[in-house]
Amino acid sequence: MKTQQSLVKETLKGKNILITGCTGFLGKVLLEKIIRSMPDVASINVLIRGSSKYQTGQERFEKEILRSSIFDQLKSSDESAFKQFCDTKLHVITGELTQTEFGLETDAFTALAQKIDLIVNSAASVNFREALDRALKINTLSLYNIIELSKRGNDIPVVQVSTCYVNGFNKGDIYEETKAPFHRKIRRNEKGAFQIEGLIHRLKDKISYSRVPSDSKADQENALVDLGIAQSNSYGWNDTYTFTKWMGEQLLIEKMDEKSLAIVRPAIIESTLLGPVPGWIEGIKVADAIVFAYARRKIAYFPANAHGVMDIIPVDLVANSIILSMAKVLLSPGETNIYQCCSSGSNPVTIGELKRAMVDEAQTNYKAYPKLFKMKKPAKEFTFVSKSVFETAMKAAQMPLGLLHDVKSLLGKRENKNKMHKNIDTALNLSTTFSFYGFPKYRFHNGKLLALAAELGEELDGEFAVDAKLINWRNYFGKTHLAGLEKYAINEMAVESLVKNKKSKEPA
Repeated sequence: MKTQQSLVKETLKGKNILITGCTGFLGKVLLEKIIRSMPDVASINVLIRGSSKYQTGQERFEKEILRSSIFDQLKSSDESAFKQFCDTKLHVITGELTQTEFGLETDAFTALAQKIDLIVNSAASVNFREALDRALKINTLSLYNIIELSKRGNDIPVVQVSTCYVNGFNKGDIYEETKAPFHRKIRRNEKGAFQIEGLIHRLKDKISYSRVPSDSKADQENALVDLGIAQSNSYGWNDTYTFTKWMGEQLLIEKMDEKSLAIVRPAIIESTLLGPVPGWIEGIKVADAIVFAYARRKIAYFPANAHGVMDIIPVDLVANSIILSMAKVLLSPGETNIYQCCSSGSNPVTIGELKRAMVDEAQTNYKAYPKLFKMKKPAKEFTFVSKSVFETAMKAAQMPLGLLHDVKSLLGKRENKNKMHKNIDTALNLSTTFSFYGFPKYRFHNGKLLALAAELGEELDGEFAVDAKLINWRNYFGKTHLAGLEKYAINEMAVESLVKNKKSKEPA
């Protein structure tokens, strides 16, 4: 019997694709999936800036991307084919997304535009508490360069990776559309698109005037972080990341009117469900704050609503959603579509259920996770409490410790905070950073994404699966995800960065 031909693969066959953000968690999974499932693409061009460690994008690509364990299966199944693909179809462009023409010579930028059939922009600053100037530059203003590249190439279709949390403080059922800011009105054009360039200019002015009377770079940085949070909250967003990502969406929607545009909004991205292997993850993500707080006995209770539905989505389902969107922008020129890759609307799981899956597995099999639990059976329980109760308790415990530290400083005794004080600081930082996500007041829906999968002939459990109904939460969060953290994500540096991090990051 003849196997049904894949419309997705046929549509992307022979296409030249530009991808940004391949150094990130999602970017690596997307790249691996394209190589594994669609080796007939003409080329994959990745835009990567150099770094202090690696001068060129090529060197950074080879050291930070190709050495990733995400490619282990490809290498083990057919290393020569993988090497040939990399040698002949993978092209690295050393450039900076935030610079005009990516920092390239005009001729080189134009030549790139004339070569490319499709742009996938997954680059972003996913720092919840990024300084406003940097977040604006990366998540919003860089889209002008994407728009220019599309225009220079005769309206190249664009797939923009965003986040479900661009919906900000809006509550209830959230669908695949653009909702107005929760707190303040922003002017729309005659087609209903938000006109945000005036807002961008106002924010730039505030950034210019936010200078503090200090020569300290840290003080300047903190002032811009505080400004970002204040402005985000005033317009209706929890953090600078989601606020600036919303502005990036609106810029694209307005400027690419009647062009080919798809916006893919993932919820909280976590480890793979299925491929290339179950549980693959890189680094520590949002929901893992709860895992590590419990595993390392940092706190006995955590700020969250046990009955709240936390919207987690495995990263391979997100990569598949992007690939379906890539096919759609080529098949339906001139359309703008928004797709949410999420679970809370179709296969909801509460924070309490996630906790129970994790705790039960830890109590039964903690020895199977020696790096995570350090061969020590963790506590039987920990409690979820309100943010106000949590912060009151933590600050009450912090006060005498802080007073003792101050007194010793006055006496000339320089010493670091003791372990208990550091644990309290950690807990307060977790509360500030994650409380919005721990007390969800929304359900994200993905009807348009599921309709797209059906339109393209993709099955529920097919090669490009996107439906969260595939997830058995107890098995996924209690076993697959913990095993992935143990095998792929954990090293002491990663754990310490979570504990000490003052700029906690979201997956995105």
